[in-house]
Amino acid sequence: MSSIRVVLIEDHDLTRMGMKIALQQQGELEFVGEAATGAEGVAIINSQQPDVAIVDLGLPDMDGVEVTRQIKATETGKATKVLILTLTDNQETVLAAFAAGADSYCIKDISSENLVQALKLTAEGNSWIDPAIASIVLQQVRRREATVEIDAAEADYKQVLEATPLTERELEVLSEIVNGNSNAEIATKLYITVGTVKTHVRNILNKLCADDRTQAAVRALRAGLVK
Repeated sequence: MSSIRVVLIEDHDLTRMGMKIALQQQGELEFVGEAATGAEGVAIINSQQPDVAIVDLGLPDMDGVEVTRQIKATETGKATKVLILTLTDNQETVLAAFAAGADSYCIKDISSENLVQALKLTAEGNSWIDPAIASIVLQQVRRREATVEIDAAEADYKQVLEATPLTERELEVLSEIVNGNSNAEIATKLYITVGTVKTHVRNILNKLCADDRTQAAVRALRAGLVK
């Protein structure tokens, strides 16, 4: 398996240096660039075409949401996954980052081991959501009722959700998935069988065009399922 090419955009010198050293020690990762500003970071990404860009939200020239938006707006950036790194779990910021196209979201106190795992999952096309962020997703999901309104869905699965919106029960199961519960735990909590839970999970993944449970939560945000 080829190494994962990573660019780091972080304005704090010590933080950037520490992360750079930690990432360079990982044999499966290739550190290909670093930047202290958003503009510089976007230029490096356009030049290096990394697999994953780690983007700090609090950059001096533009915030990480705008950087993400610019990365995803270019042909080169569409192939680059974005992992947001921040100190905040502010709800508006989280939703704005995902809406801009962020693929994963980590709080800065993440361990090196978990960061590497997050990078691997993100490079594979999956999503890493910090537990603090997952709780925000859960809270948002619980606010919705019977079916899903489509406000900001991506084109590739907007029509699917419009034709087959999530049912109230599927939203309940999705809430438990985001909360980290297993099929057995969901079955016990909702007073249904494990087989029924599996059916609901399969339907949720199909409707959200998701490969796994975490990706389903992220796509629910982008599709307008949560606001």
